[in-house]
Amino acid sequence: MTLSICIPVYNFDVNTLIKDIRNQIVADNLDAEIIVIDDASRKDFIEKNRDIGNIADQYILLKENIGRSKIRNLFLNYAESEYLLFLDCDGKIIAKDFIKKYADFIRMKNPDVVYGGRKVEESKPDPEFGLRWKFAVERENLPVEVRKKSPYLDFQTNNFIVRKTVLRSHPFDETISQYGYEDLIFAKDLYKSKIKIEHIDNPIFNDDVETNAVFLKKADQSAKSLAHLINTDQDIKGSSKIKLARAYFLLKKTGGVFLYKFFYKLLKPLMVRKLIRGNASLKILDLYKLGQLIGYMNKD
Repeated sequence: MTLSICIPVYNFDVNTLIKDIRNQIVADNLDAEIIVIDDASRKDFIEKNRDIGNIADQYILLKENIGRSKIRNLFLNYAESEYLLFLDCDGKIIAKDFIKKYADFIRMKNPDVVYGGRKVEESKPDPEFGLRWKFAVERENLPVEVRKKSPYLDFQTNNFIVRKTVLRSHPFDETISQYGYEDLIFAKDLYKSKIKIEHIDNPIFNDDVETNAVFLKKADQSAKSLAHLINTDQDIKGSSKIKLARAYFLLKKTGGVFLYKFFYKLLKPLMVRKLIRGNASLKILDLYKLGQLIGYMNKD
């Protein structure tokens, strides 16, 4: 079997995504399987996805939520193929040859890891969704030519292929249970082991642009995850790869942490209001995350 298509699900209706994948497998006569693992979603979403078991080759419902990293590693227990294609559950396939393009690339290149990219709606959404959309447009939806220049830094986990033996030897860090930096830590591990990440133009559409409030909560979670990584990973402490970590260490080196914390406490309500309205620049989001990181570093 060429490909195991692995979709971790949490509180999302994946019927359209699974049906589109199955239709492509049948249309192109591909040797592929679909595996869906639900990470203890709410009952209403389990009900919405009740027919997935009739479409996917394997549909596993977890009783307890295990998090973004651990669930990806769990697919190793079920995948029969040499290669695993991971897709986020909120993705939407936009190319008729999406699966075939990956299968052809595998046959031609025998890669270790491949990232296909992502896209988001080009037209600006309502202000309520502006923050997540702006972040996607400016920092995530990068053309393949740009991604190839920094293949490890511009790797994401929403749409990628990995050889099974590579994932077994370089699993996702299961200490990262919440949103944030699991993709960068995975890529860093590959870089240290000189495992190449290929980049191709085979994006998936982000079909769930979050509200500003939801995305801001995720930004807070990512700052918390980074604080944990700084305190547990020596490479992160000496790394200049993560901009937020670099800013924190610069403040710490120059004695500016206390001063930043003082002004952040005063300005945080204004920052949050602007970010929630969706009309703030991403620089304000960066300053917010830095303030949150400092706070979590003091707690850790």
